[in-house]
Amino acid sequence: MAKRVAIIGGGSSGLCAIKACLQEGLEPVCFERTGDIGGLWRFEEHPEEGRASIYRSVIINTSKEMMCFSDFPIPDDFPNYMHNSKIMEYFRMYARHFDLLRHIRFRTSVCRVSKRPDFTTTGQWDVVTERDGKQEAAVFDAVLVCTGHHTEAHLPLNTFPGIEKFKGFYLHSRDYKDAWAFTDKRVIVIGIGNSGSDLAVEISHTAKQVFLSTRRGAWILNRVGDQGYPIDVIFTTRMKAFLKKLLSPSIVCHLAENQLNARFDHSHYGLKPKHRIFDQHPTINDDLPNRIISGRVQVKPNIKEFTETSAIFEDDTREDIDAVVFATGYSFSFPFLEGCVKVVENQIPLYKFMFPPDLEKPTLAFIGLIQPLGAIMPISELQCRWATRVFKGKQDSLGGMQLGSSSYSMTELFSWWHLLTCQLLLLTFLPSFCFFLRTKPSTAFCSEPHIHLLLQGPLTGAIPSKSPSPFPFLPSLSLPVPPSLLLMWWHVLKAPKASTCKQRPGWTAEAATSQKQHSPPSSYSLLFPRAAGPTAIRRYAG
Repeated sequence: MAKRVAIIGGGSSGLCAIKACLQEGLEPVCFERTGDIGGLWRFEEHPEEGRASIYRSVIINTSKEMMCFSDFPIPDDFPNYMHNSKIMEYFRMYARHFDLLRHIRFRTSVCRVSKRPDFTTTGQWDVVTERDGKQEAAVFDAVLVCTGHHTEAHLPLNTFPGIEKFKGFYLHSRDYKDAWAFTDKRVIVIGIGNSGSDLAVEISHTAKQVFLSTRRGAWILNRVGDQGYPIDVIFTTRMKAFLKKLLSPSIVCHLAENQLNARFDHSHYGLKPKHRIFDQHPTINDDLPNRIISGRVQVKPNIKEFTETSAIFEDDTREDIDAVVFATGYSFSFPFLEGCVKVVENQIPLYKFMFPPDLEKPTLAFIGLIQPLGAIMPISELQCRWATRVFKGKQDSLGGMQLGSSSYSMTELFSWWHLLTCQLLLLTFLPSFCFFLRTKPSTAFCSEPHIHLLLQGPLTGAIPSKSPSPFPFLPSLSLPVPPSLLLMWWHVLKAPKASTCKQRPGWTAEAATSQKQHSPPSSYSLLFPRAAGPTAIRRYAG
């Protein structure tokens, strides 16, 4: 009889958890408290309890080749950076293709997860759920918690004196849907993370004036990199990670900061932070510098005090305001888990960010409780594959779990801040999980016709050292190289070509490009993409 696994949450992590269980011959039962899949990425007009709520215009900050599941590529006609509606469309395609929906119990909340009396020998759990006011108890052999960390709005009103007497209105970014409520108003957005910068830009199109308040500043990245490539495709590669290890942190930070300041000087725009670029999660926004230089957004320091109609900043300037948006992040908790884990200031002790180390049996795992410098989907997929193999007894014993590597990733990679939930570098994390799964890719899977591509093509340098996509981490990678991997760069180039501009007679983009480039992209040209062009990528990728 197959072991039963309770999966809590039907978002992206929950979907790949169902699929991983099926691949290992386990019986998954997914509990989703709402009426649909998608989790964070499903837009709703009204926020739902216990779930993050996005605004109508949200576009993901990672490109499609970096975020897709390894065995289900995103269609090549989808844009590189997808609107939340496109992300939901992809999730529905994924769920239909692998027949996952029949394993989900919608509108079912998990009330309690507790150890059974014989847990030390069986590792089993009592799971109590509720649907339509009726509770039901069941026994499961393992539990996967896939609720993420964007669950409870962090609204630190006690750190803003005078907010209680402010006569305007304020809200958390979780409750923001569109900018019309701020028409002709003077608005403060507090926080310069991805949500804060997005909201400041969007509200500035309808508001009389927007003030962006930040106590730390931020390094601003844009989605579009050199030659129009997605920025994460260019910079999130194993080759870059390797070079970063060779150089001192100060040199790496200096080079990266110079590149960002070449676009616009962060000091002149009032954005330069006190921390170095790799000390905290950067902010991704293409439009913020344009709104600042046009005066529609003014950068301000932290707020010292609110009055009935205004805000006083730490530089003693005062601005009359009508509304405040708190883009101050999220916190999380697991009230349904009875004493199994303890969350303190958004930190939780987990082995490899997954397993509570003090459990007698490793039958409880957290999926996607992490904030990578990159997309969450490939990480969740690997976590699910590892967890299900542990549940099946296929992995080595985890009796000697220690927190060393996880603690290092949380405390050393970033300046400590309680809202940075389990942060880590994507390309540090993926290979370590592949080591546990024994699926770490190497050059051995390349057949002879691809040697030239291996050495000089867009997947250069020991595939996948130049390929940032999750395709190299397929469960069983066999000869020849999967088409999805070889065509990755072609998909990136094809996505923006919804229409073709009229060109002058006798001139083609291919001809112009071929004048400058007659060979496939090398390791150097992919590392410094100004040297690379689309012709060679097309020629050698398909």
